[in-house]
Amino acid sequence: MLDLKYIREHTEEVKEKIKTLFADAPIDKIIDLDNKRREIIKEADELKNLRNIKSKEIGSEKDPQKRQELIASVGDVGDKIKALDEKLRAVEEELNNLLLEVPNIPEVSVPVGKDDSQNVITRQHGEVKEKSFKPKPHWEIGEELDIIDFERGVKISGTRFYILKGLGARLQRALITWMLDLHIKKHGYVEIYPPAMIKRHCLVGTGQLPKFGENLYVDTDTDTWFAPTAEVPVTNMYMDEVFDYALLPIKHVSYTPCFRKEKLSAGKDTRGIKRGHQFDKVEMVKFVEPGTSNNELELLLSDAEDVLKELEIPYRIVEMCTGDLSFTACKKYDVEAYAYGCAEWLEVSSCSNFGDFQARRANIKFKRGPKEKAEYVHTLNGSGIALPRTLIAVLENYQNEDGSVTIPKVLVPYMGGIEKIGSRGALARE
Repeated sequence: MLDLKYIREHTEEVKEKIKTLFADAPIDKIIDLDNKRREIIKEADELKNLRNIKSKEIGSEKDPQKRQELIASVGDVGDKIKALDEKLRAVEEELNNLLLEVPNIPEVSVPVGKDDSQNVITRQHGEVKEKSFKPKPHWEIGEELDIIDFERGVKISGTRFYILKGLGARLQRALITWMLDLHIKKHGYVEIYPPAMIKRHCLVGTGQLPKFGENLYVDTDTDTWFAPTAEVPVTNMYMDEVFDYALLPIKHVSYTPCFRKEKLSAGKDTRGIKRGHQFDKVEMVKFVEPGTSNNELELLLSDAEDVLKELEIPYRIVEMCTGDLSFTACKKYDVEAYAYGCAEWLEVSSCSNFGDFQARRANIKFKRGPKEKAEYVHTLNGSGIALPRTLIAVLENYQNEDGSVTIPKVLVPYMGGIEKIGSRGALARE
């Protein structure tokens, strides 16, 4: 949520920045309602002052008739104040709802562009080399090694579901455990295992509601929602809290299953496990002092990159232009891993700086000292990293001509010493 005072004092600047997002926002309505709100407050304050004056007059008036007249007039003023207070509540509720529809505005360094075609590739790590054989896509690898079962996944849950079997399931589990250990031991994050179901106000706090409810799963009987990412429960752990400045930055890492309604155009990404309604993700979340958030974003990005460096998978960094920023981010990078079988770059992580946008919605603050005024923290999050696309990249990068898949060195200890997935999931050691 943007600061209402900032919108009021920088109205045209906010409008221009929202134009660079190629998005709509009810800024004029917000300004009109804010003016109306302030007029009501002014009128109510004047009446409250008048009531105080008359109340004092009542105490000093000796004439019974005049005293009764004063009491009646105070009652009339009180009724007017009550009506204004009710009017103010309605205006403030409408104003707050409109503020929830306003996207975050881009940080000054974000490149201006209309859509993802104008994103900027900032760097690439690792070379994409031509293989000596024709690489297979992961759906062929998975079925031939009997580690992914698409047919039974659809049978039990419908389209865009699948089953990981045997060493496929173990490889996914190894990736999750290794990534958590990497971020905890090397990068200094504290692990959180949060609920996978959350209340509506948590999704409002991180910006998924009210705008993007159609992409989420919900139990309507209890108004409990399935988490689309660990960002939501982990960020909202600190809703309505005030940190001691000495605790910042707070760094959490979390594994959760994630649930989203994938609404895709016909024929797009219909093969394999690239897009599904349920997927696993390791997520990094930070709470930082405002002046450090852009630097903390670069560190967050480095932590996500480290996963692919240690897996020895080629990747590139893409900076989002204004037209491809998320609703909540003021600056964002994607990390894309190369997959040989698909012959494409797969987004495995998005690292975002939200500024104080989420903190205002969730009311998360810090104090620099006991007598200092509380300030909003800045929040950041990034995948550290996401499955199943990382699993796709491992299978397609580490496939061999004989159809087997070599296990990346860093994962061998997490696979119980298994170094290769051989024919039909059989174990083989080099």
